[in-house]
Amino acid sequence: MSDIKHLQNVASQTRRDIVRMVHAVQSGHPGGSLGCADLFVALYHAILKQSPSNWTMNGEGEDLFFLSNGHISPVWYSVLARAGYFDVAELDSFRKLNTRLQGHPTTHEGLPGIRIASGSLGQGLSAAIGASLSKKLNNDSNHVYVLMGDGELQEGQVWEAAMFAGAKKVKNLIAFVDWNKRQIDGDVEDVMDLGDLKAKWDAFGWKTMEMDGNDMNSILSNVEKAKSEEGPVVILMKTEMGQGVDFMMGSHKWHGIPPSDEQLAQALEQLEETLGDY
Repeated sequence: MSDIKHLQNVASQTRRDIVRMVHAVQSGHPGGSLGCADLFVALYHAILKQSPSNWTMNGEGEDLFFLSNGHISPVWYSVLARAGYFDVAELDSFRKLNTRLQGHPTTHEGLPGIRIASGSLGQGLSAAIGASLSKKLNNDSNHVYVLMGDGELQEGQVWEAAMFAGAKKVKNLIAFVDWNKRQIDGDVEDVMDLGDLKAKWDAFGWKTMEMDGNDMNSILSNVEKAKSEEGPVVILMKTEMGQGVDFMMGSHKWHGIPPSDEQLAQALEQLEETLGDY
């Protein structure tokens, strides 16, 4: 089995986890989670320098990842579990009271892999910049990664952080934008058009790249290229909201609603079970 085929198999299982988790509690955000599954799998199964069994909050000597658009927690929880951060069976506790797998990632219960509470949009890039500067002070050359949604770029704090990172030439920082062009209220261009994103990030002093976020080869090759850059890098990642489930694709509708019993069955028919359901 090729490495790419293995990653694709893990992504298929991750998508099964996502729709089952959201369906079980009739709450959550399947659309963006499904769209970003390939990136998360590539990161945690091929890219990140990490040690799940020896996880620490400070992450010294490891790559760090921050999820800014924390509402897509289902994909993160699935990938963390499948990568060995905690038992896969714990996915059954998603969004239930007094559990570690809340709707938005939190830190107070000490879930391995989670370093900041997220979901208040616009804050993740600032946290990632702080972590990058901390690594520089500690002579730690590992990379810091952060994922944001494209609708999230309507938050002003993102651009304050982008200006700082570009002006200070923050190194070993790679930001992803989930460029699916949809947000909870509709298409991004209809809610608040972001204009020429590449030109904006370029103007703030970032190295701007684009990639297909639903293609493993594109993800692996572009991240490897980004790691060779000196200053901050942003990758505009073209994805499809609801990727892998045909009736969830092509619309903002599935940003934050769960599938019915019948819809779950339809989704699971389209997603191969490769690692075993939890």
